[in-house]
Amino acid sequence: MTDDAPTPPEPTARTDWTRHPRLPLAALVVGVLALGTAVAPYLSGQDFDGRVRAYLLANPQVLQEVSLALQNQENTNRITALNEAVAANPSVLAVTEGEPAFGPADAKVTVVQFFDYQCPYCKTVAPAYLALIQANPDVRFVFKELPILDRGDEITSQYAARAALAAQAQGRYLPVHEALMAEAALSVEAVDRILAANGVDPAAARAVIEGQQTSRILADVYAGAGSVGLNGTPTFFINGKVPASNSPEDLAAAIAAAKG
Repeated sequence: MTDDAPTPPEPTARTDWTRHPRLPLAALVVGVLALGTAVAPYLSGQDFDGRVRAYLLANPQVLQEVSLALQNQENTNRITALNEAVAANPSVLAVTEGEPAFGPADAKVTVVQFFDYQCPYCKTVAPAYLALIQANPDVRFVFKELPILDRGDEITSQYAARAALAAQAQGRYLPVHEALMAEAALSVEAVDRILAANGVDPAAARAVIEGQQTSRILADVYAGAGSVGLNGTPTFFINGKVPASNSPEDLAAAIAAAKG
């Protein structure tokens, strides 16, 4: 590692807010109407607060329903804001020299993923996501290394991202990426072991890990993500738009829809 490695911005949220599917509008309307009907008898008379409290204690699922509706609305608002910001600054999704990208450069559909190798949900969806790449040779898949989960003096996420870019320089990105995602106890030592196990030349890898170009790539990804308010991993874009859900099934459906 070099002292000129970019310092990760402190994310305002580390939760995977894009993986939750939005509620259908009709279901939300029905829920609101049902809640209004249920509470209506208590809108008059004495001890309104007590009656409402008693109703909620007797029907705690109402609070869960309201919480889920609010969560989905917040996620929808964030996705909308992120899509608008990226539409105004599409260079955030552009592939720069040295970044991993697979599939035709002129593909009708391009999928861009921002991720961190220590992100639990990134690890969960990684096998299915790699399967999507194999199943869609006509789609372009772009990998944006966004190591934001190091804390304090930790360097694991940063080091893993740099090592993955070193593997890319030697044509070994996908097997190294797969192994890094599969590693439950990620560490600098584990990263070095994974590079060696996947045929990456250590001396050449060290030059890339410590190189200025790698620092620039990561700094550009940090800056781009920050400029559009992207602060959670994984975040996917399909033809420039965040899908409603990060589940592999929904990503596959979104890719199919984008193909037309």
